[in-house]
Amino acid sequence: MIRILVADDHAVVREGIKQILAGLDDMIVEDEADSGQDVLAKIAAKKFDLILLDISMPGKSGLEVLEEIKIVQPKLPVLILSMHPEEQYAVRMLRAGAAGYLTKASAPQELMNAIRKVSKGGKYVTVSLAEKLAFELDAGAEKPRHERLSNREYQVMLMLASGQSVSEVADELCLSAKTISTYRTRILEKMDMKKNAELTLYAVKNNLIV
Repeated sequence: MIRILVADDHAVVREGIKQILAGLDDMIVEDEADSGQDVLAKIAAKKFDLILLDISMPGKSGLEVLEEIKIVQPKLPVLILSMHPEEQYAVRMLRAGAAGYLTKASAPQELMNAIRKVSKGGKYVTVSLAEKLAFELDAGAEKPRHERLSNREYQVMLMLASGQSVSEVADELCLSAKTISTYRTRILEKMDMKKNAELTLYAVKNNLIV
C-alpha cells in the first residue's frame, strides 16, 4: 500500500485527489497538509511512501519545501501536481529533486500511473518535458536569462510579470513588502531590465505566463 501525503493549500483539491484515489487497493491518502511548514511537520512525525506536492502554497513555496525534504529525507519520492504549466516550473522542480511533474489538468488515470511509477523509484515526465530536459543537458545551448534567478527570485518574477503588485506578492507569499522589493531589484539586475513591463514581455515571449 502506497501511503501518500497530499500537500495543497486548497481543500477542494485535496478532497478531489482523495476521491480519485478512493477504493484503490494499492494506494491511500494517509494525511493532508495545507502549507509548506505543515508538510515538513507531517513528514517528521509520520512515515509516508510518497508526497504529492503543490508549488503555490503560503509561506514556503513548493520549491523550498522540496529542497528541505531532500535534505531531511532524500529518498522520499515527491511528485509535483501543479496548476502551473510545465514551461514555468517543471525543469526547476526536477533539478531540485522531484521524481515527476504533472499539471492539475492531467487525467485521473495519468495521476495514478505517475504515483505507481514514482513510488517504485522511477521518474515520471511527459514527452514534451523529456525534450526540455534533453535540451537542458546540452552543454552548448545558451541558457535563457531567467535561469540566472534563484528559485524564490524566479517565483517572484513570474508573479510580478503576471501583473501582481509588490504588496500583493508579499501577501501571497507571507513576506514583507520590503523583502519583495529587494527581490524585485535583484531580479531586474540579473535580467538586465529596468521595469516590470519588461519582465512581462520576456515572460510572455518565453511562454512562462499566458
